[in-house]
Amino acid sequence: MSRKMPGLRLSLLMLVFGGVLGIGQRTCCAQSFDRTPDLQTPAVSDGNPAAGKRVKQVHPDYAGSNVYHLLYLPTDWQPGQSYPVIVEYAGNKYRTSPGTVEGSNLGYGISGGKGVIWVCMPYVNKTEMRNQETWWGDVDATVRYCEDTVASICDDFGGDANNVFIAGFSRGAIACNFIGLHDDQIASLWRGFICHSHYDGVKSWPYPDSDRASAAERLRRLGDRPQFISHEQSVDATRRYLADVMPDGNFSFQPLEGWDHTDTWVLYDVPERKALREWFHAQLQSGQSMGQASP
Repeated sequence: MSRKMPGLRLSLLMLVFGGVLGIGQRTCCAQSFDRTPDLQTPAVSDGNPAAGKRVKQVHPDYAGSNVYHLLYLPTDWQPGQSYPVIVEYAGNKYRTSPGTVEGSNLGYGISGGKGVIWVCMPYVNKTEMRNQETWWGDVDATVRYCEDTVASICDDFGGDANNVFIAGFSRGAIACNFIGLHDDQIASLWRGFICHSHYDGVKSWPYPDSDRASAAERLRRLGDRPQFISHEQSVDATRRYLADVMPDGNFSFQPLEGWDHTDTWVLYDVPERKALREWFHAQLQSGQSMGQASP
């Protein structure tokens, strides 16, 4: 698949223009600017949850604080029906990520806004009672917030507790295991895992328990459940790590050539997104009946 633009002069012009304005997330070359997204992540709306709306919600224990999550109900959502759920964690605050629940894109790109409930979860800074934009805040509080919120979404909005997926970009990709496999209780929630760019245990980071031995202990809770693992340019480092620590794991690997460190690739009609969507549908088809849940 070619992403080249005709004409060296036009390519150089677009590269300079894009760099000045900060447009585009794909920065390997002028190829970055020959596509436009076919999806736009919904802005946050005021009011109560409804089909096609992305709204702010607060766990009862954090009422009046700046700790909150975002809930998106798909455009085809109807009361009394059952829907798979994607729980997403954001990357660190960085040049390609605001580090916020509002800045997440994976769940929407996977579903296209249909057939799937999408929840963007916070990392809880319990000391300052706000969402944490870099690393974890209070890990135990973050874990409990997630567990309680998933339960309420399944009870109140028709989330299918047998088909809850955890997804994340960068810090969020690490969070799939660091938070999602933190203990046996939260580990039991997940049907599958979607980890884009970085992976728990591949390298050490500046926080406790980022070492390989601690990560391997968390990974033990995965069992044979599937993970879709992608990374810009190459997935080889993660592939080698998992071949060593969990050689019989249920892993699917997807490199993204020509992309910067970003989760916005899922908003484009590209083969990598098609592969991710096919993987997601395959997991749903291999599970229990979804009713009207398939996107």
